[in-house]
Amino acid sequence: MSHHLLPTPIALRREADLTTLVENRTVYSLNAFELNIFETHQQAARVPLSMGALVLTTMLRGKKVMHLPGREAFDYLPGESVIVGEQQTMVIDFPEADAENPTQCLAVAIPADTIRGTIDMLNERYPRVEAHTPWQLDDETYAHLHNTPELTGTLERIIRVSQEDTAAKDVLAGFTLQELLVRLMQTQARKLIFDNYAQHLTAHRFAHVVQFIRRNLAEPLPVDKLSEMACMSKATFFRLFKREFGLTPVEYIIQERLKEAKRLLRQPLSTVAEVCYRTGFNNPAYFQKLFRKHEGLTPGLYKKQQTALG
Repeated sequence: MSHHLLPTPIALRREADLTTLVENRTVYSLNAFELNIFETHQQAARVPLSMGALVLTTMLRGKKVMHLPGREAFDYLPGESVIVGEQQTMVIDFPEADAENPTQCLAVAIPADTIRGTIDMLNERYPRVEAHTPWQLDDETYAHLHNTPELTGTLERIIRVSQEDTAAKDVLAGFTLQELLVRLMQTQARKLIFDNYAQHLTAHRFAHVVQFIRRNLAEPLPVDKLSEMACMSKATFFRLFKREFGLTPVEYIIQERLKEAKRLLRQPLSTVAEVCYRTGFNNPAYFQKLFRKHEGLTPGLYKKQQTALG
């Protein structure tokens, strides 16, 4: 798990302050949303939870098993988020929770009219690149998400503004919630196109670009060439790519190159220099610096750790 995908930990409640050991709830109510922090300090199974609004939940500590209507049960771990629809009841197992290893989870309950208002505003002013895929929040197909650094940053701000005591708190909360909705939809758009581009080659201009990037990581990938593939000017391509996915084409290329570099570093016979060139970085010092910035350690150390684990 990359270190930048988890919000800063929130202090756990003292045992004496808990009203229950299963899903003890701390609530921060604002005009724009309600933030709940749930903690569980003992094993439990089949605990139902329904919030009466669309909810974004994010795991901070421990492990849950989630049961949602019409879906296979799945493990829910820190660094992940789940969107639960307005009418859905979550049923939750806590297979490992105890006093030493409690679970902690955020749940942001978002009123339906706020969601509708934000989505209408986005579709009107900032339409997505393909008219047949307008902005919308999918609480079924793409509801279990791996957090992006951008989504995590916004969640941190949601926590901070909820706990603040300022006159402008509700105004700030409104803006932060809009940002959260945008980040969520961008994260879903990434999952749709970055993870399943092959299914969208005929219907989505960026699917082609993503496929080309993934197949040519070792080659130079100039933005002029990518924008030509999408039939856009360079400036429009840059702007719409960032709007759709929440990161620039260059950031996406770096992300994919680093992902491939990690895969290659796990191979016993690879060397750091060879991996640098095979993933298109072509400058070992730059590769070292970027890898360290994103992963928190050097490629050499990462390789050592993986070999020790292997």
